[in-house]
Amino acid sequence: MALPVILAVIGVLLLIISLVQPLAGALRMPFSVVLAAIGMLIAAAASFLLHTELTDAFNEPARAILDFPIGSTVFLYVFLPTLIFQTALTLDVRQMMPDWVPIFVLAVLAVVVATAVIGLALLPLAGQPLLVCLLLGAIVATTDPVAVVGIFRDIGAPARLGRLVEGESLLNDAAAITLFAAFLAILVAGETPGFADAALSFLWTLCGGALVGHLAARAAAWLIGRLPEQRSAAVSISFALAYLVFIACEQLLGVSGVIAVVVAGMTLSLLGPSRASPDGWSYLTGIWDQIAFWASSLVFVLAAILVPRLLASLSLFDLFLILVVAAAALAARAVILFALLPLLSLLKLSPPVSIPYRVVILWGGLRGAVTLALALAVTENDIVPDDIQRFVAILATGFVLFTLLIQGTTMRWVISSLGLNLLSPRDAAMRGQVLAVALENVREAVARAAEAYKVASGTALAEARRYAERIDEAASAGQGRELTDKERLSLGLLTLAGRERDIIIERMRARTVSAALLPSLLAQAETLLDRARTGGWSDYQRAAKQTLAFDWKFGFAQFLHRRLHASGPLERLLARRFEMLFVTRTVLEELSSFIDSKIVPILGLRVGEVLHEIVERRQEAVAAGLDALRLQYPLYAESLERRLLRKIALRQEELEYMVLFEDGLIGPELYDNLRRSVDADRKEADRQRRLDLALNARELVGELPMFADLTGEQLTEVTKLLQPLFVIPGEQVIRRGTPGDAVYFIASGALEVSLPGRKVRLGRGDVVGEMALLHGRPRQSDVHAISYCFLLRLDVRAFQGFLAQHPGIRRNIEQVAAERAAANAEAVA
Repeated sequence: MALPVILAVIGVLLLIISLVQPLAGALRMPFSVVLAAIGMLIAAAASFLLHTELTDAFNEPARAILDFPIGSTVFLYVFLPTLIFQTALTLDVRQMMPDWVPIFVLAVLAVVVATAVIGLALLPLAGQPLLVCLLLGAIVATTDPVAVVGIFRDIGAPARLGRLVEGESLLNDAAAITLFAAFLAILVAGETPGFADAALSFLWTLCGGALVGHLAARAAAWLIGRLPEQRSAAVSISFALAYLVFIACEQLLGVSGVIAVVVAGMTLSLLGPSRASPDGWSYLTGIWDQIAFWASSLVFVLAAILVPRLLASLSLFDLFLILVVAAAALAARAVILFALLPLLSLLKLSPPVSIPYRVVILWGGLRGAVTLALALAVTENDIVPDDIQRFVAILATGFVLFTLLIQGTTMRWVISSLGLNLLSPRDAAMRGQVLAVALENVREAVARAAEAYKVASGTALAEARRYAERIDEAASAGQGRELTDKERLSLGLLTLAGRERDIIIERMRARTVSAALLPSLLAQAETLLDRARTGGWSDYQRAAKQTLAFDWKFGFAQFLHRRLHASGPLERLLARRFEMLFVTRTVLEELSSFIDSKIVPILGLRVGEVLHEIVERRQEAVAAGLDALRLQYPLYAESLERRLLRKIALRQEELEYMVLFEDGLIGPELYDNLRRSVDADRKEADRQRRLDLALNARELVGELPMFADLTGEQLTEVTKLLQPLFVIPGEQVIRRGTPGDAVYFIASGALEVSLPGRKVRLGRGDVVGEMALLHGRPRQSDVHAISYCFLLRLDVRAFQGFLAQHPGIRRNIEQVAAERAAANAEAVA
């Protein structure tokens, strides 16, 4: 078929699709189901026009539709990567993680069970070998992501139910396609592999695809991060990612391309927002939404056009077998949903899934283009006998029609019958209060608008009276079930955590947060949100405390600093921590005002007080960490403040130019010139200033009072003996009971010595650890850092030799030791 004809057919189909969308809304039918019906009508009409004797005027258009070059490879290699990648890209992966067990069971185990049950159900009736029946079972076992996701989004399914079904439909393609490929290979080659080999091959297919997708997406995210302002480049990279990963896995590596694309999409959805610019990421997701709409719509129409051809020789016995397939598929799905999932919940291996949810998931196992594509792959294989081709084509196509036309059209009714379209009791209890607060704000805004626009007083009063009546109705509606204190606190905490994430995203869009810091801030905000959702306020507080803890990276950086004298990694981590604390402090201040303005009017003063207490604890912890760093590095703190103000100024400058351009006061050439100037200044502001650990040991030694009398030559000699040591808050410097191996001079910061019954704090210029070395006894106390400290460590052998050479310093240290021994004895007495 000529290329202009193909393009013309696609153009006509896209025009039809644009008209079907409002039609589906008017009919209150899922868009994908109406598309499938329209596709079958187009095929039927084309067949009639081609074979009718009434006229030959439409023969060429009808032939172009019926002979359109659409096959299994087009569905699998052109449409499937796009559709799966876009769906994975828009998933909220973190919200899906609590349900990973039921999703995995539905996506993998349910496919295997459905394949076996359908195959065994057909075996005594179909007159085909077991292998062929299992092949058909694998073909129809997979739910189609396009059909399922589209319908569930159209009918507004509950959020968790949608996540369960979307997760299953995205991942089960890999399991079904793997089983299909194995059965088809056996059917063609006539060789049956061993069970162990087949199981290992299945696992490698899934795990290998996941690994390839994850690594490829990380590489793509890194590349996007190198081109943050190039929106078109980011879209191109993501588009290449979907197709290259799919083709490489399927054609070169022998692993699941579907799993690879799913994992790649989810990984990029986690990493992408922090790598691309805010406008660039919105542009990327918007482009993918449009591409996916075109692809999903064309998939349904083109697949439906094939249906009359695939069902050309349908018989009554075939209809019976289609019903057998439908019954077996539902039975297999019911076993997983109503037997296995409750058992897993009973064993605490999976979160419980309610019975209404399980009923909807059972009925929502829709099939679509993926099943038809696999069936076409069988019919297009010349080695497969004709009777097997016919058997697979008719039963697979008939089952797809059953799920779309029967299950798809009744899905809205099922959900409404189970009450899943209604608000939860908690949301219903909140509705009246939310409405009352919102409508009061609207009423005040209407009054201000009426005054500003000089609206007649009668009209303004009538409109105000209407809103006052609605406020009274909302207040009356909210007098039913009251929320418990625990529910109010849970909602408030979720709102607070969600607002923290939104503030960070707003800062990102305003470009007042550095790109290097953004992934850490977003990850912390998502962790707080997850903990608030799953564990309540106690888990939230533990997570908030954990965000300020020092992870393994700090430990490794300290090792490099102490052992290899490589200070770069530690300097970068401290600089990042400094900025993170700085940004977190400003975010918490905004959260405090958000509690009073938004949460208290809806959830009450008591919830507001608790949330304020939680935020204040976080503010105290952040302030303590920030003050410790600020005292250690005041110049760096000042540079961060200047950098923040500079970024805010640049954002405002950018907005000013944008307003002038939109108002037509400046032309595009001048606007582009001004914008480029702002971008250049922003790159300079984004450049992170180096945090210097001040490792000049000679300078630090010279500033210590104990070494004040040394000459320059003696200071150089002492410096060679001392090892610079950076210590973080909470780190233990000396452990009680251990042998004395070194003495520590405090160049900056503060240490706390834990003695029996009391604690002593030491600061700049003090020495610690000398008593054990002077008297040859084990350590008598624990010593911890209470701030960031810079210490100078002198080991025992160097210490003894040093004191022998400098009797004056020995007398000073012995005097300090004697005073401490006397103070300790007095404290014990």
